[in-house]
Amino acid sequence: MEFSPFNKIVKLCLQGMGMEEKEKPEEAGRLFLQAWEEAENDHEKFLAAYYISRHQKTAFDRLKWLETTLKYALKINDDTVKSALPALYMNISQCYEELGNHEKSRQNVHSGMQLKGNPSDKGPFYHGTKADLEVGDLLVAGGNSNYKSEFKMNHIYFTALVNGAGLAAALAKGEENERVYIVEPTGDFENDPNLTDKKFPGNPTRSYRSQAPLKIVGEVTDWVKPNPEDLQRFRDKLSDSKGEIIN
Repeated sequence: MEFSPFNKIVKLCLQGMGMEEKEKPEEAGRLFLQAWEEAENDHEKFLAAYYISRHQKTAFDRLKWLETTLKYALKINDDTVKSALPALYMNISQCYEELGNHEKSRQNVHSGMQLKGNPSDKGPFYHGTKADLEVGDLLVAGGNSNYKSEFKMNHIYFTALVNGAGLAAALAKGEENERVYIVEPTGDFENDPNLTDKKFPGNPTRSYRSQAPLKIVGEVTDWVKPNPEDLQRFRDKLSDSKGEIIN
């Protein structure tokens, strides 16, 4: 499943997080349970179980939902969830520690530590923009952020989801046509820390960044574009955001 902020389960989870921010845990819990009951695939169940785990009052119940989350993460076995696994194992380890099962706690710590490292995603990768570029051009760090124009970015950002790049193009500054380029990293890259294990577990948008240039190797002309209402809601949410960019 390609992650989308407009997916119905993702929307329910976002509504639940909104209730958490308003300090309404019972309403949040009901929304997360609704997401679980309406989830139709492993990825949606993974997300819903993760949020339900946060609202459990005992280590036993928290462990049950964390292990359910892990079960679906392992079934998915792709780059959208791999970066969530270290933290999942650590949280499971903490539950076992609270329950007095020190051996299980150590086993989960070991599993989490083994999975830390650089992204394994092989692409293809995309970059969304309104700039008119050509094959062979290099995209380099140092441009202004699309979300906070006063920021000079120390990295160049890209994604393995073509629709995610299309959304980035739609949100980019300027009146030119939206463009989605196929790119190749010319150096090492890392998970985008502004998105990884933030609102959602792991790196569901398969978003990355690099200090090395990206080389344009092609262009995509067909991707799913958000409807105007969803796009405006997304712009409004970004304009209201008070979060800091990890640069």
